[in-house]
Amino acid sequence: MFERLQVMASRIWVMLAYGALLLSLSVFTTAPANSAARDAEIIRGFNLTVFGAEYAPFGVQSRYIRKYQRPVRFYIHNLSRVNRTGAARRFIQSLNRSIKGLKTQIVSSPSSANFNVYIVDRKDYVKTVRNKIYRRKNASAPGKCLVRSVFSRRGIIRSDAAIVSDGGEALFRRCLIEEILQGLGPLNEHRSLTRSVFNDSSKQTSFTRFDRLILNMLYDPRIKNGASLEKVQKILPAVLRTAKKRVR
Repeated sequence: MFERLQVMASRIWVMLAYGALLLSLSVFTTAPANSAARDAEIIRGFNLTVFGAEYAPFGVQSRYIRKYQRPVRFYIHNLSRVNRTGAARRFIQSLNRSIKGLKTQIVSSPSSANFNVYIVDRKDYVKTVRNKIYRRKNASAPGKCLVRSVFSRRGIIRSDAAIVSDGGEALFRRCLIEEILQGLGPLNEHRSLTRSVFNDSSKQTSFTRFDRLILNMLYDPRIKNGASLEKVQKILPAVLRTAKKRVR
């Protein structure tokens, strides 16, 4: 009886060891594949958001890199009933830590700014977009919030964002993050990017790791203003590897 128990225990041990080996082999063989798939998804997200624009003037898309070459100087215009200046300042001030290669500051005068943030109540949204951002009385004011960037192949010259304050905390937070980040360069959005704020159908209300990787890739010095989509593809894997070391 004792010998039989020993044989059974030995067989169980062998089965457990074999199972553990199979599990370790499975992890070893699938991890690189999963990592490659995740990297491909991030590169796809970079291409979808950095090239083109959600609101392209006259429907003409610019298929080249656009980002700030010089420090971004923000001015916050709180025009809403509730003062949201503190929340906007905190997020803007966090960008220097979150995005390597980006330099931002908050200035005390609108004339010194190259990125104006207008925080408004819903009733004033259309008026602000027309009068302050596009400066055209018949300009379209789509969406629940909006950013407009003026740029050339040398980079972004200025950005202006309208953010609705009184549509609830989730909407304000989402608009604040999405529009400010888009105004830094990723001007497009896509419904398939479920882990990104650059997707009007997603419910993300934070600066996700996915988006931090995209912004760190964009502000990598190897990604040059004016570079075409085709030109940057060869270096994107290396740029992503560097971004992953910075973004945890």
